[in-house]
Amino acid sequence: MSYLKTLLLSFCFIYAGAISAQTIDLAPELEVFKPYLGTWQADFNVADNKPKIQDVGRWERALNGKAIRTLHSINEGEYGGESMIFWDSKKQSLVFYYFTTAGFYTQGTLKVLSPTQFVAYETVTGSKEGITKVKSTSDFKDEQFVVSTSYLKKGEWTKPEKRIYTRSNKQVIFK
Repeated sequence: MSYLKTLLLSFCFIYAGAISAQTIDLAPELEVFKPYLGTWQADFNVADNKPKIQDVGRWERALNGKAIRTLHSINEGEYGGESMIFWDSKKQSLVFYYFTTAGFYTQGTLKVLSPTQFVAYETVTGSKEGITKVKSTSDFKDEQFVVSTSYLKKGEWTKPEKRIYTRSNKQVIFK
């Protein structure tokens, strides 16, 4: 009986290890995103008289490792979005689509700058704020990532906004 228990326990560990390894397998073009997998949060810098803003995001392997799915929500569901990042073999580029609870969406490309850094270029469709393009740079280091974002709004680029994301146990919430 002891032999059977040992065999069963060994099988469970091997199976769990195989599942764990399988869940982080990504297409080679998506490897740069491996450290981003998991849940993150950033508290925005806001003026003292303004309400606090917190972004919670989750990055996950999707479509058998052929895509990365991201979900995020601001202030527990006031605003949220979801994106899919994948390699477009025809364009020979990383591309993504981002859909929001505010009714607009973006499509864009990603350019890997280094093993820890990438830049995203987005075209916005349907923004009520007059935003037509977005450029953001993300850099992963010291177990956090920094995102710097500028918006083309009413024909002018905004000053870059910087946010620092750290690991989180919070949940992405959609209302």
